[in-house]
Amino acid sequence: MLNLLSIITFLPAVAAFIGAVFLHGENAQTQLQAKRLALFATLATFAISLILLFNFDASDTGFQFVEEHDWILGLKYKLGVDGISVLFVLLTTFLMPITIGACWGVTHRVKEYMIAFLLLETLMIGVFVSLDLVLFYLFFEAGLIPMFLIIGIWGGANRIYAAFKFFLYTFIGSVLMLVAMIYMFLQAGTTDIPTLLAYEFSAGPLTLLGWQIAGGVQTLLFFAFFASFAVKMPMWPVHTWLPDAHVQAPTAGSVVLAAVLLKMGGYGFLRFSLPMFPIASEIWAPLVLWMSAIAVVYASLVALVQEDMKKLVAYSSVAHMGFVTMGIFAANQQGLDGAIFQMLSHGFISGALFLVVGVVYDRIHTREIEAYGGLVNRMPMYAAVFMLFTMANVGLPGTSGFVGEFLTFMAVFQVNTWVAAVAATGVIFSAGYGLWLYRRVVFGPLIKESLKTITDMDTREKLMFAPLIVMTLLLGVYPALVTDIIGPSTAALVEHYNDANGIVPAEAGMHAAADASHAPAAAAAPTH
Repeated sequence: MLNLLSIITFLPAVAAFIGAVFLHGENAQTQLQAKRLALFATLATFAISLILLFNFDASDTGFQFVEEHDWILGLKYKLGVDGISVLFVLLTTFLMPITIGACWGVTHRVKEYMIAFLLLETLMIGVFVSLDLVLFYLFFEAGLIPMFLIIGIWGGANRIYAAFKFFLYTFIGSVLMLVAMIYMFLQAGTTDIPTLLAYEFSAGPLTLLGWQIAGGVQTLLFFAFFASFAVKMPMWPVHTWLPDAHVQAPTAGSVVLAAVLLKMGGYGFLRFSLPMFPIASEIWAPLVLWMSAIAVVYASLVALVQEDMKKLVAYSSVAHMGFVTMGIFAANQQGLDGAIFQMLSHGFISGALFLVVGVVYDRIHTREIEAYGGLVNRMPMYAAVFMLFTMANVGLPGTSGFVGEFLTFMAVFQVNTWVAAVAATGVIFSAGYGLWLYRRVVFGPLIKESLKTITDMDTREKLMFAPLIVMTLLLGVYPALVTDIIGPSTAALVEHYNDANGIVPAEAGMHAAADASHAPAAAAAPTH
C-alpha cells in the first residue's frame, strides 16, 4: 500500500507539530485538548497499523511494504518490514494509547509532555521499519532525546542524575556502532540493510596490537554493535542505568521504557548481529549465553531485596531480558521464536506491572513496599489485576510469560545444558520476588491509616489494563498468533546463520561445508 509505513511512522509527529503550533497556555482546557490530541493520534496510528498486519504475508520472508526514495548526500530513505519487525511496530502502536491514558493525571507542562511521547512514538517505530543504516541510526539515537526530557522534567527527586545516566550510557554505547557503520559503508559501498544482509564481511585471521582475534573483522564489527545493543537491552554488567531511570521516570515513561525501548536492543541483535556477522556471533555466543544466565540469576537475587516496587520490577526486566539474549544467541528456531515472543510478552506484562505500581503511587505517593499491606480489603479489582500480571511475570502456564520462557529454555538446552540449568534457577527466584511483593502489598491486615480510605481502580484505569489482560491471556493460550507470523522469517535467519557457519550443508557455490567448531568456521569464511 502506498506509503503506509511512512504514515504509521510520522502520524504521531504530525500530531505533535499540530499541538506545538495550535495549543497555547497552561489552562485546564488546553491541557485536556493536548491529552485528547495525543490519544486520538495514537489510536489512529494503531488503527492504521492493523491494516499493515492484516495485509502482511507471513509466508514471504523478504521485506514488505517497501518505500524507497532518494534522500540526502546519496543516501536513501528506505522503509520496510518483515516477520521479525512487523510485530514490534504493532507492539509500539498498541501500547502508546495505553501510555497516554496513564498520563491523564499529569498537570505540569501537559502540552510538552504529550509532544514528547508523540515524538518518541515516531522515533521508536522508525527504528523497526528502517532499511537504511543511517536512517536506523538516526531514529535509534534520536529516541534518547524525548526519553531524556521525560525523565529529566517530569521524573522524581533524582531525575536529573537518572536522565543523564540513561543518556550517557546509551549514547556512548552507540558511538562504536556508528564507527562500525562507517566501516561497513566503506567496505560494501552501501548503507542499504537488505544488501548488507547478503554481504559477507571478512572473518579471516586478524592480528591487532599483537592479539590474534578469532573471527577477524566480523568480531570487531560484532562487538561494536554489541556495545550499543547490550546497553539498550540492558545486559549485565551494563544494566545499572535502568533501575535509576525506572525509579525516577513518571509511570508512563517507565511503561514505554520497559515495554518498547528495551526491545530495540534485542531487535538489533536479530537484524544486525546474527545475519550480518554470523561467524563472529557463533564464536562469541558462549560468552553471551553465560552473560545472559548471570543476568537472570543476579538481577533476580537483587530484586529479592528491593524495598521500592519500581526498582523491583526494573530488576525483573533485566532478568527477563537475559532470557531474550539467551534465545537469540542459541541461534536455533525455538530460540529466535522464543526471544521474539518473550520481548512481545514482556512488553505487555512489564508495562502492566509499572501501571500497577502507578495506580497506588497516584493515591499514596510512595513506592516503598513497607507503606502498603492489606490492599485486597479496599481494592479487590486492583488485587485481581496485580495477581494476574504477577503470575504472568513468573511464567505461569496459560499466560504469555510462560510461552517465551519455555521456548527459550528448549533452545538453550540444545546448545548448552549448564547455561540452561543456571538460568532455570531464575524462574524460582522470580516466583520468590514476585509473590513476596504481592503478599506484602496486597495481603495481610489493613492497619495503616493512609490506606483505610484508598479507593479501587476507576474506569480509566480499568480501560488501561483491559487490552493488556486480553493480550497476556490470548497469547498464553494461542501463541500461534505470534509464531505463525515470525516463524518463516526466523527460519530463514537460522538457515542463513547455519550456512555461514557450516553447521548444515551449504548451497553449491556459496560456502564449503565446514566443521561446526568455532575456529575452523572462522577460517573457512570467505573474505573480500
